[in-house]
Amino acid sequence: MIVEAGHYALILALTLAAIQSVLPIWGARTGDLGLMKTGTSAALFQLFFITVSFVALVNAHVASDFSLQNVFENSHSDKPMLYKVTGVWGNHEGSMLLWVFILAFFGALVAAFGRNLPPSMKATVLSVQAWISVAFLLFILFTSNPFSRLDPAPMQGQDLNPVLQDIGLAIHPPLLYLGYVGFSIAFAFAAAALIEGRIDAAWARWARPWILIAWIFLTLGIAMGSYWAYYELGWGGWWFWDPVENASLMPWLAGTALLHSALVMEKRNALKVWTILLAILTFSLSLLGTFLVRSGVLTSVHAFATDPRRGVFILAILVLFIGGGLSLFAWRASALKQGGIFAPISREGALILNNLLLTVSCSAVFFGTLYPLALEALTGGKISVGPPFFDLTFGPLMLAVLVVMPFGPFLAWKRGDVQGAMQRLGVAFGLAILAALVTLWVKQGGPVMAPIGAGLAAFIMIGSLVEVAERVRLFREPGASSLRRAIGLPRSAFGTAFAHFGVGVTLLGVVAASAWQSEKIVAMKPGDTTSFGRYEAKYVGSVPRQGSNFTATVSKFDIYRGGVEVAEMEASKRFYPARQTPATETGIKTFLFDQVYIGLGDTQPDGTIAARLYDKPLVTLIWLGCVVMAFGGLLSLSDRRLRVGAPKPARRAAAGLQPAE
Repeated sequence: MIVEAGHYALILALTLAAIQSVLPIWGARTGDLGLMKTGTSAALFQLFFITVSFVALVNAHVASDFSLQNVFENSHSDKPMLYKVTGVWGNHEGSMLLWVFILAFFGALVAAFGRNLPPSMKATVLSVQAWISVAFLLFILFTSNPFSRLDPAPMQGQDLNPVLQDIGLAIHPPLLYLGYVGFSIAFAFAAAALIEGRIDAAWARWARPWILIAWIFLTLGIAMGSYWAYYELGWGGWWFWDPVENASLMPWLAGTALLHSALVMEKRNALKVWTILLAILTFSLSLLGTFLVRSGVLTSVHAFATDPRRGVFILAILVLFIGGGLSLFAWRASALKQGGIFAPISREGALILNNLLLTVSCSAVFFGTLYPLALEALTGGKISVGPPFFDLTFGPLMLAVLVVMPFGPFLAWKRGDVQGAMQRLGVAFGLAILAALVTLWVKQGGPVMAPIGAGLAAFIMIGSLVEVAERVRLFREPGASSLRRAIGLPRSAFGTAFAHFGVGVTLLGVVAASAWQSEKIVAMKPGDTTSFGRYEAKYVGSVPRQGSNFTATVSKFDIYRGGVEVAEMEASKRFYPARQTPATETGIKTFLFDQVYIGLGDTQPDGTIAARLYDKPLVTLIWLGCVVMAFGGLLSLSDRRLRVGAPKPARRAAAGLQPAE
């Protein structure tokens, strides 16, 4: 009965979404405040019914109700409770239900906390958001129904894919979807601005918090997905230019550009048309990512769908919203005023350069990801586009972004002074050169570009600290005065510094992991010892172990450094009887920012195992930097100027100010 209630709740949510897609925008066009307010109620009740549906599916998985096809195909009564819950979104149908649940959640947030929005703008935003909900609810109900029954009901399920039975998959998809779907709000705001014919600095103030929320979650989602693949798949790398990885990177690049563009629009009332276009493109890339992963076009551990009908349906959604958004932009963009004027050398100019580099970088990833798919579809030929292509195209563009990054905050709005910015960054530049020289001395014989990369990472990190020091006049005024300035500094200033510092931290981790890691592949018998990098590993032996829904052979190693034992490690080979599928669990030991990584190959009858041993210096900085970036975004989000929203025109008029054009 709970299952039927969940299915019925989805139908009610679709009905409410259809109402929400029409009545509020009709009220906005006719000036009917009552119709406009229906959007708020419809959005809140839509979230309620989708929540009921989602909880019903979770309950079916927890209770191991194998009469439900979704539970039968993706669960097992012996599976640990955590993975029974996370298995809800470890499959196509459940993941799409999570998608619309998050979509409804964001729509309800706009309905509940959009009090500063003009009624017509809020109504239009909620209607556009409902259009997206209608499309995906129809997709779920007609092609991906998670509540389909089996008759007769099987006694046992087929279990979940073993690589998805991991804590990383409990966290990664929700974070990623919060980022993907969060950009739907930016899209809805852009479409509403085009429909209303009104876009100004106040619009940017309303939209920027939603953009920031989506960017924070997408940053964390990509980082979590990278780390999950790193330790779960046993490849030993942190990024593989897999098309599914690229599908998440593209909206992140476009979203980063959008975030900076919205800042220029808010501060200087400029880049209006460009900001609107970026909002449309960022969500379009999020939809493209959904299409690539859920349509069956790609074969990946992330890709769950294989039914071509689903691919055609998602492709239709893609064409509808991307084509519709770009058509609306082409129709209405010429009516938008361009806004403020500024010199090429200015903070606006630096942010525009940042935008251009990020969008061209995104285009390189887009081309490298989709060209092989397009070629195969048109000619049947197959080619592989891998790291060499992206290293030659994406790499130099991002290098330019990183070089320019520290200069932006030191340039004034409207008209800047490059020489003055360079003088204030002199300390950072000097310390960066010192860091590069020290790296060259310590890591003699390594790749030539590695010291330069380490120096650039130091330049970015120190530059972000210098920017804050300049704003509080550190060492130029008494300490008490600098402290007062620091307390009075907007949180967004600290947020920007943390985000840029995090980029430097990640870059340092990438340089270290790429240039200085040591790898050794060796066959070992119990008692054998081998050296790799700065460490030695002794293979102690293997023992069997019984898990809740798997059997495992656990291999134990003692790790030494300088002749002193520093760790005991385990890596294992698992077998899942329900799926008749093997899986490998890597062994990882963290030493501050460094890691020792052990991946296992096949075991021979005489007890010899094949082991892949890595010494990975500073590798954890890759993901730690992403966390620091997200923390910077969170600090900016907590800035009161974003939380209170834009001032209302009436208040401006009372203060003798004119509303923005």
